Amino acid sequence: MLDLVIRNGLVVAAGRSAPLDIGIAGGKVVLLAAPGGITTEAERVIDASGKIVIPGGVEAHAHIHEPMYRGWTRGEEVWLQSSEAATRAAIFGGTTTVLSFAFMDVHTTKVEFDANVAVQDRIKVFHGHAYTDYAFHPVLTGAPSPQTLASIGEAIQDGTVSMKVFTTDVTTGQRGIRIDHGSILEVMRIVAAHGGIVMAHAEDDDMVKHMEAKLAREGSDAWYNLHLVHSDLSERVAFNTVIDLARASGAALYFAHVTAAEGVQALAQARSRGQAVYGEVLHNYLCFTAEDYHKPDSGKYQTYPALKTEADRQALWQGLIDGALSTVATDEYTTSYQIKTQGKTVATACGGHAGIETRGLITYTEGVVKGGMTLERFVEVFSANPARILGLYPQKGMIAPGSDADIVLWDPNVRRTLALSDLHHDSDYSIWEGWEVQGWPATVLLRGKVMVEDGRLAGSPADGQFVKRRMLSEVLAHPGA
Repeated sequence: MLDLVIRNGLVVAAGRSAPLDIGIAGGKVVLLAAPGGITTEAERVIDASGKIVIPGGVEAHAHIHEPMYRGWTRGEEVWLQSSEAATRAAIFGGTTTVLSFAFMDVHTTKVEFDANVAVQDRIKVFHGHAYTDYAFHPVLTGAPSPQTLASIGEAIQDGTVSMKVFTTDVTTGQRGIRIDHGSILEVMRIVAAHGGIVMAHAEDDDMVKHMEAKLAREGSDAWYNLHLVHSDLSERVAFNTVIDLARASGAALYFAHVTAAEGVQALAQARSRGQAVYGEVLHNYLCFTAEDYHKPDSGKYQTYPALKTEADRQALWQGLIDGALSTVATDEYTTSYQIKTQGKTVATACGGHAGIETRGLITYTEGVVKGGMTLERFVEVFSANPARILGLYPQKGMIAPGSDADIVLWDPNVRRTLALSDLHHDSDYSIWEGWEVQGWPATVLLRGKVMVEDGRLAGSPADGQFVKRRMLSEVLAHPGA
């Protein structure tokens, strides 16, 4: 007997769409058949007529339950939203797996940073407090010691396959985040040797700090000039440098938050050479530009790296559609409106984006409904590609026998003007208020359990589980997503 059958939906998976029925048992997909082809009895049947059935979304980049940088909080200790709040918003948005971070010197009290210990410390925070499944990227900052470097291989072997590095401190007042190029190369060599992938926040630190100081000297350091500090040239120089380091080390590479045409071009060139390089774009970069910094109430739009030009925005869309970019993520970093908007200079403007719930809504509306993106490509950038690139596939990001039954029934006929009351994150603002969307995640399943149905939360924060990961050889060897 099956636990659940989903009938009469248009199932999108593995690069194709077809009317199929889905049989689920023990939290897994066990049967796919033509409509009416599943005759086994089931405890429940869901009629998906008129719905698009997709694998649950995978969020590759979310900052959750972290202390904020005090340069953005006027010295106060302020924490980002909890794992319970962030994953509640995620599950309502059709995202069923969230990857967050385990920062060196932030998320673990162990003096000598150990990547595996840091992940275990973060599991304790999320366990019993997550509506989605979850995993973590250890973040290596400053100058990792030999002991810290030695912990990377063990973490990868134990199922934590991605390590994050920063090529910049992001802002002059923040120190110790950036890793020098030699240390990045060492990290990459170790990661490559153990079958993992490196995630990079790549900006040229010298350019960032030079421009921040220059604008301050000239009295031009109002926050809305951030795109002059976190520039397209900074992205181009940093991307090409990190790509060269990855090529020398043999490491697979994933770029966080690509913002500029130069970044897209660097990725496309590397991928054309057969290098295993991947890029994500945030959905706010797909919809806003630095011109939006001049709107009333516009501090809420700022994130790092800064928004760029309309030409860059168009290049990001084109890269997402043609394959130069592989995923849509959020860089979730949710705090209050007051904290988000109180910084008025390039040194104090708060980054972050409260978007973990709206990622699919905006990508589907602007990409599929308005922009010519296929349903299959939407599923790739929302679900399948982040799962493939970060070691979750085919357990996640796929509807196939043996995969977790993380499934979304997407209603393409819903039209709505987003209001704050539609959203479920723990904050008092959203940059997406007033945005017109078409398409809505009507029913969301996590490992076969209905978590959201008819606008109602049916699951529990005890339902989310930690997921161990393994990289696919084709993702490590060449552009496999």
